[in-house]
Amino acid sequence: MRRLELDFQPRRTGLAAWALLAVGASLVLGATLLQQGFSQQQEALEQQLQHVERQLGKRPETISSLTPAQSREQTEKLAQMRSVSQQLQRPWERLFNMLEGLPQDDVALLTLTPDARKGQVRISAEARDLEAMLAFHKRLEASGELRDVSLLNHEIMAKQPEHPVQFNLSATWEIGNAHP
Repeated sequence: MRRLELDFQPRRTGLAAWALLAVGASLVLGATLLQQGFSQQQEALEQQLQHVERQLGKRPETISSLTPAQSREQTEKLAQMRSVSQQLQRPWERLFNMLEGLPQDDVALLTLTPDARKGQVRISAEARDLEAMLAFHKRLEASGELRDVSLLNHEIMAKQPEHPVQFNLSATWEIGNAHP
């Protein structure tokens, strides 16, 4: 059997080892503090970026959960946006060309109000007399762009010298192969 050697006295480490340990610990502490500083700066910059994007409308506000009222409001806004999109896709040029091409010596168009959802248009106008209003109505019915032209209401302006007629028409706007 071999001889058992037990060393009960620890070896003494030198001052250089303690200095190396202190330098290593200070480097680790410095790196940790530096990393925390960078993390705080990055978080502050991300918050500023989110704030600027929200102001520019590029990033929506974060919504954790919607209440039923907020959900209805969001649905209504989406429906409004779809309506605007549908109106923008309509062939406006054809409608305007058709209206401008009609003889309108005795009729003045006041407003044109489209409803893209229903595919209808409402026309408010003023005619020199009742016959001019009826002739305009017939010309719209004969056009290829509008169908189901109907007189909604009319009013003879008795207080004015020539007694003009203000009236509103409703019509279905034919758009051919475009999407309503």
